[in-house]
Amino acid sequence: MLGRFRGIGLELHAQNQLRIDDAARGAGRYESLGEDPQFDVRVAGGVGRLAAGWYLLTGHCQVKDGEIIAPCFYPDYGEGQSEATRIDLAEPDSEGRLRSLVLIKRRLRMLRLDPTIHRATFEISGLRLRRISRPQAMLEMLRGIGRSPCRSADAKPALAAFLRQAFRGRLSAGADMLHRRYLEAQRETDRGYQQWTALFGARAGMRRTFERAQALSRHPVISIVVPVHNTPPALLHSCIDSVLSQSYPHWQLCIVDDVSSHAPVRELLAQYAQKDARIQVRYRTEHGHICASSNDAIAMAEGEYVGFLDHDDELSPDALYEVAKALHEHPDAHLIYSDEDKIDEAGRRFDPHFKPAWNPDLLRALNYVCHFTVIRADLVRRVRGLRAGFEGAQDHDLVLRCTEHLQREQIVHIPKVLYHWRAIPGSTAMGVSNKPYALEAGRRAVEEHYTRIGRPCRVEITADGHYRGQWLASADTPKVSIIIPTRDKVELLRTCIDSIFEKTTYPDYDLVVVDNGSIEADAKAYLEQLRGHERVTVLDYAAPFNYSAIINHAVARTTADIVCLLNNDIEVITPQWLDHLAAHAARPEVGVVGAMLYYPNDTIQHAGVVLGIGGVAGHVHARMERGTGGYIGRAGVTHNLTAVTGACMVMRRSVFDEVEGMDESLPVAFNDVDLCIRIHKRGYDNVWTPQSELYHHESASRGIEDTPEKQARFALEADRMKRKWGEYLRHDPAYNPNLSLDSCSFDLAFPPRNLSSRHTGLSTQAQ
Repeated sequence: MLGRFRGIGLELHAQNQLRIDDAARGAGRYESLGEDPQFDVRVAGGVGRLAAGWYLLTGHCQVKDGEIIAPCFYPDYGEGQSEATRIDLAEPDSEGRLRSLVLIKRRLRMLRLDPTIHRATFEISGLRLRRISRPQAMLEMLRGIGRSPCRSADAKPALAAFLRQAFRGRLSAGADMLHRRYLEAQRETDRGYQQWTALFGARAGMRRTFERAQALSRHPVISIVVPVHNTPPALLHSCIDSVLSQSYPHWQLCIVDDVSSHAPVRELLAQYAQKDARIQVRYRTEHGHICASSNDAIAMAEGEYVGFLDHDDELSPDALYEVAKALHEHPDAHLIYSDEDKIDEAGRRFDPHFKPAWNPDLLRALNYVCHFTVIRADLVRRVRGLRAGFEGAQDHDLVLRCTEHLQREQIVHIPKVLYHWRAIPGSTAMGVSNKPYALEAGRRAVEEHYTRIGRPCRVEITADGHYRGQWLASADTPKVSIIIPTRDKVELLRTCIDSIFEKTTYPDYDLVVVDNGSIEADAKAYLEQLRGHERVTVLDYAAPFNYSAIINHAVARTTADIVCLLNNDIEVITPQWLDHLAAHAARPEVGVVGAMLYYPNDTIQHAGVVLGIGGVAGHVHARMERGTGGYIGRAGVTHNLTAVTGACMVMRRSVFDEVEGMDESLPVAFNDVDLCIRIHKRGYDNVWTPQSELYHHESASRGIEDTPEKQARFALEADRMKRKWGEYLRHDPAYNPNLSLDSCSFDLAFPPRNLSSRHTGLSTQAQ
């Protein structure tokens, strides 16, 4: 009992991409040599001594150089080590202490520790696992969640979500959810937004920024529009003072009071109007709501550009300078938007929204542009300003109508937090569910937008408060050829093909199965059976495996207008999976379309690819539970990404031919990413949609390159991608330079990368 109370000691044996520091061997010092260092974990008496249940991992990890990022265990329960069973661990705290919950689900065969996905030199010692009860584990998780500086109120919602899962009989899923929130809270504690702003949010100083502003080649006047109605005086003070504090002096503040009944509001506005000639105030005599008062303010605007500021929000001191700088860098810009965060009544900043560059499909799903938005005044007047009847979503409606008149190069994103959105009870910043009328107004705005651009559809509101287009049925459905490379593994192939035939509702498709030298008798027999199916063509490809060459060979032998690349380990979930993918692929501005893929345990395997993650590219939102919205809702809505996985990829045959197919010098890895980049550089929008759901039955073990030959080949292809695309891999327009390339979970970057203003063209990102 004493040994159990003190815990079970763990011994680490370096296995992959780790160098032991002989001079400090007694201290357990190691250097990771790549992105996949691995320890074999050994336990006195055998790893089977770790029975199923909750454990508390403790120990010490002192980082000498580099970073410990995303440490994890990979248990082997008898089916191998895979992402589906991965156990995430908390990173060491600032003093090097390790403390993390571990759930062992079944009898263990082996246990692997991956200490980091980043180069690092570190000392690790004293690792122990102590068995604890389920109530103790829950208490540890709730305490950890409550300790987060950014989520201090999240313990109760986390407990409520766990109880909902438990009442549904999904106790294991509830525990996994609670554990993920616990790990997120741990990351926020050690690498949170407060720390990030302290390190990277410092201003250059008013005088220095003023000098930089004066050095710009042009100094456009930016008219700030502020509709006011019964604003708490303290918040209105802060709002107006944030404009007065701007380091860029060429502004006009246009305030319209919408018949405020509180006398202090009018008195305050009169005082400010006397204080600075750039502040102009108008008082309405009829209450007209936000659209009417904003339009009155727009009519007062004398500047070349109009910016929008809510009456209780704040601009960062350099907001207008950054806009003027972006206009200097992009003289033809007509619409500029920035990143934003939230601010409470005490002035504490939290919940940053780091946005992608121009992303039209994301805008149709949610108003990601939001704050701070600056638009050419003549364009705002051309579309007749804000529309009455769209209150609550008036800014979303305005941006949709303005962007319909612009080229993508005229829409510029500034990847800096220039706007602080006030989060107080009842405000939209606390969640759109507080204002359900805003959801309906936004739904109508998106639906009308689709009609104006010639894609009429019915728009519905999702459970997460976002928008989803449901297109009208069309008799003109282009033929789709589904290309499935295979070799042996007959049960995977049979599951894939059976699910297609049994579930797919799309009417006009065929299968092209490419056999790359199957030798197993049951596989050969099944392929022979398929040759007699009216919808199946079996092609033989006897050359050594080269995925790119196999796909090029197959596409050249199809006649369909649309091709779908599909792995043989895919299983269809949603019957309309191909309807959604083909509908997007048929859009003339779209290049490649990707789908939502899940591991068999209903966690996300693929919700899009971001360039640069892990060195070349990585899957975002990986391992999140099915149905979760992800970062700013992006895992639950259709949006644009630079790349998607070739495990399920759909495109027009003409687009594939335009870029001359796949690069056969990339036979195994990254050929899908390379194809997507080349298509994107041609000016196409690549799309990912969660409406097409499939299972991916891959063995997704990190370190699957388990022989020296495979590792050398993978390294060669990764190096080829880095040499071919260079800085493009660090500046994905669908991502944000304030977000980490060491994580698939939209963690903060320490430090951020290039923060220059940008549009969607990849050619501008490396400048």
